[in-house]
Amino acid sequence: NLIKLVAMVNSTVLIYGETGTGKEVIAQYIHSLDQRTSKPFIKVNCGAISPNLVESELFGYEPGSFTGASREGKIGLVEAANGGTLFLDEIGELPLDQQVKMLQVIQERAMTRVGGTKSIKLDIRIIAATNKVLDDLVNRGEFREDLYYRLNVVPIDLPPLRERKEDIPLLIRHFLKVFNNNNNSNNSGNNSNSGNS
Repeated sequence: NLIKLVAMVNSTVLIYGETGTGKEVIAQYIHSLDQRTSKPFIKVNCGAISPNLVESELFGYEPGSFTGASREGKIGLVEAANGGTLFLDEIGELPLDQQVKMLQVIQERAMTRVGGTKSIKLDIRIIAATNKVLDDLVNRGEFREDLYYRLNVVPIDLPPLRERKEDIPLLIRHFLKVFNNNNNSNNSGNNSNSGNS
């Protein structure tokens, strides 16, 4: 119910949860309910991008901005999400120097490519996710406090499956149906095919 309410407004969302709890699934679900659903959903894994490439990957670059840069320049992932949703997975891994630029994106809904001077206006929804306790990172000086408060507008906490065991039968039925469909089978797991339903 909270997710459905959140999808109706353009608020920034911060999803907390252990690895494997389905943070990306929730982000995609919010996007699917949003008026932006026909627009891009761009996922950025902040922990998987090389620190040397974070800025150019996120914000793109103008032609000839640095040695080895493409002659045509390159659009960044943030700009690619324009009109749609930018999903910042593992936001706690974003380097401090890039957190400043991300803060600008959130506050001003604008960005500048590497080597550029033109400000590019953005119309994006931002959803972030983390398996870390950002409060602790802020206290240790590893995450900007101002960015934390800009991201933590609507927090959603995803408990692990061990804390919501009542969901297990629902998940079993769901995946049994998926696997049956994939294998053209009607096996319900209760011997219904033998007439003992």
